[in-house]
Amino acid sequence: MNLLNLFSRNQQPLKKQPSKDEAPAHWVKCPSCQSLMYYKEIENQHYVCPKCGFHLRISVNDRIKLLADEGTFVEHDANLEPVDPLKFVDKKSYKKRVEEGYKKTGRKSSVVSGECQMNGIPVQLVIFDFSFMGGSLGSVEGEKIVRAVNRAIEKRTGLVIVSASGGARMQESTFSLMQMSKTSAALAKLAKERLPYISVLTDPTMGGVSASFAMLGDVIIAEPGALIGFAGQRVIKQTIGSDLPEGFQRAEFLLEKGSIDMVVNRNELKKTLSDLLKMFGE
Repeated sequence: MNLLNLFSRNQQPLKKQPSKDEAPAHWVKCPSCQSLMYYKEIENQHYVCPKCGFHLRISVNDRIKLLADEGTFVEHDANLEPVDPLKFVDKKSYKKRVEEGYKKTGRKSSVVSGECQMNGIPVQLVIFDFSFMGGSLGSVEGEKIVRAVNRAIEKRTGLVIVSASGGARMQESTFSLMQMSKTSAALAKLAKERLPYISVLTDPTMGGVSASFAMLGDVIIAEPGALIGFAGQRVIKQTIGSDLPEGFQRAEFLLEKGSIDMVVNRNELKKTLSDLLKMFGE
């Protein structure tokens, strides 16, 4: 027998081993208590650590699954996308950053807006995507919020906004800052119509978002441990020249000081929201 054939027959090419990025992440480490959990275990808990209750950040799709009744969410204004009137460039051009955000998330902005039902109650739902440029507030995001307000008025429903943002988008400069007053004015119209607006603050909610619509809710709810504030702690500490209290800018601290109304575990959030919407609708 030909030795070459003996060693070559029936040999299959070696399968390429998945890279570290491609390999499935079966285990998740809690950033708080360092416990290792099987991925499915924490997924079933909506990414809340069953050991210590730490709330991990979740995607927009997971947030929709959490809050909306199955099959009821209908997205609006998905075609809106940012323009670059200032031709802004820092380390990268604004256009390039938007393209990178689209490749990363499959979306053209940091806001997903639409309508759904929560335990059978119709509602307009706006969710920030922190994965898209840090959930920053730009012209498109402001316009989506205003349109959601207008739909709520037209359809006589409540509005829920779930914030997760680093603040106003610096690449749009004044155009971004104008969204603070634009969204606030729209919410004043909603209040005049006596329709409820519930603001949900998640980790993090900072800058121009916290300084405008995020803190204007009829009821302001935060997830446990969420970082909420305007300026960062380092800036505040340098400005006032003294140490900050323990837990400063965390949800529980703001609840204690009366800045927000409730701190609600993510697993109870949908029921809490639907109960509030039902109460406001009576």
